[in-house]
Amino acid sequence: MADKIKQNSHVLFYYNRSKKWLMPITRGDVLHTHIGVLNHSDAIGKEYGSRLTTNKSKYVYLLRPTLYDYTMKLQHGTQIVYPKELGYIVARAGIGSGQKILEVGTGSGSLTSFVANVVRPRGHVYSFDVDPKFMKIAQKNIDRAGVSKYVTLHNLDIKELDVTGDAHGDSSSSSSSSSSAAAAPELPVSGADVALIDVGDPWEVLPQVRRMLRGSGCVFAVCPTMNQLEKLSASLVENEFTDIESTELILRNIEARQGKTRHSFQGIGHTTYLCFARKAYFGRDAAVHGADDAERAIDDGGDVREGDGDSPAAAAAATADTTDTVRAKPSAKTGRTAKKSVTPRSAKTGRTAPPKGATPPRKAAPAKRPKAA
Repeated sequence: MADKIKQNSHVLFYYNRSKKWLMPITRGDVLHTHIGVLNHSDAIGKEYGSRLTTNKSKYVYLLRPTLYDYTMKLQHGTQIVYPKELGYIVARAGIGSGQKILEVGTGSGSLTSFVANVVRPRGHVYSFDVDPKFMKIAQKNIDRAGVSKYVTLHNLDIKELDVTGDAHGDSSSSSSSSSSAAAAPELPVSGADVALIDVGDPWEVLPQVRRMLRGSGCVFAVCPTMNQLEKLSASLVENEFTDIESTELILRNIEARQGKTRHSFQGIGHTTYLCFARKAYFGRDAAVHGADDAERAIDDGGDVREGDGDSPAAAAAATADTTDTVRAKPSAKTGRTAKKSVTPRSAKTGRTAPPKGATPPRKAAPAKRPKAA
């Protein structure tokens, strides 16, 4: 059965890539454009993909809007998260149907709508914002995208939630005493699969976000500047997150035409930086490994991790076996540790090389053969 356009159906009137209009069809309304006039009534009863002709003899195609179209055409109250970041966020965090999503900073609702469409029909997005004005705009955009059933908006400042009663800032960790558990505040969300943060100071909400995430849950933060990204990365380590990764995505469009394909001169450059991390428990298995905070190693990604079970003495011994230098005892005179050099050996022959500057010994002359009689 053909899918017909009806009253109140959303339609994308498409002329070209830069000239397109998205709106609900209302009988009696008229769309005025620079390429002519279109009557909404002419679209009712037609199939999606059909075309209309304006009074200036220009063709306009009637297309079914995708979530990309809704995102690019939504009303902006704040800076939005663009589709080039939206797809990466969903893929990197593994967002899928049935998941519980926590969002801090609803903004204009572009990220909210996109993620709600992914987790539907069994999943849900719980979004928090402090500005009622922006929340009204976001609600209109969410309704327009048709995903309001899967979104709950809260006018609440997450930073006001007190998590000082929990030493680890983690509702799922075992409590050391019943008094600290009783003092822990009631959180609006618990066991979230993914947390999305889009506020100016994301590091300020990490303790609260951590408590609402399940173990190994993912967090994605949107940072417009590198200063924010740097401060956030340090705070992620302090709040016991691992697998920290920062990314910037650049989109380049191609003008593909017969015989003259080239890149577009109009492109989207920098829009934002993305920071990804996962919730971990740095001290959860300290008793098993016999490690304390002083034994945590910082890897090349700026992430703090526990040791692998080897003692510091064993690690030092293993290091000493692979070098040609052994540490001597501290000097009683200077207090500094002197280094005793081991005489290097030739990599080719395995023989001990003579000291630098010394005259190498002369080779003995070969014995002369006796002359034949």
